Amino acid sequence: MLNIKVLGTGCANCKTTVKLIEDAARAKGVTIELDKVEEIKDIMSYGVMSTPGVVLNGKVVHAGGIPSRDKVELWLAGV
Repeated sequence: MLNIKVLGTGCANCKTTVKLIEDAARAKGVTIELDKVEEIKDIMSYGVMSTPGVVLNGKVVHAGGIPSRDKVELWLAGV
């Protein structure tokens, strides 16, 4: 199972990123564990300065803006 964390304080882009990942996982039939990290100190512990950020199995794979659907599908394909 993929562990995905979306880093962000709850802004519209962060919520859109969460929905995009959930929708893509559902469409691909991939089981994920999705967590939202909203505390600034926790976000900064990943070295992310611009949100939303995405952490995949402990590794930052995206930061600053909504990732493309294609990019999300590539992450999910790597399961």
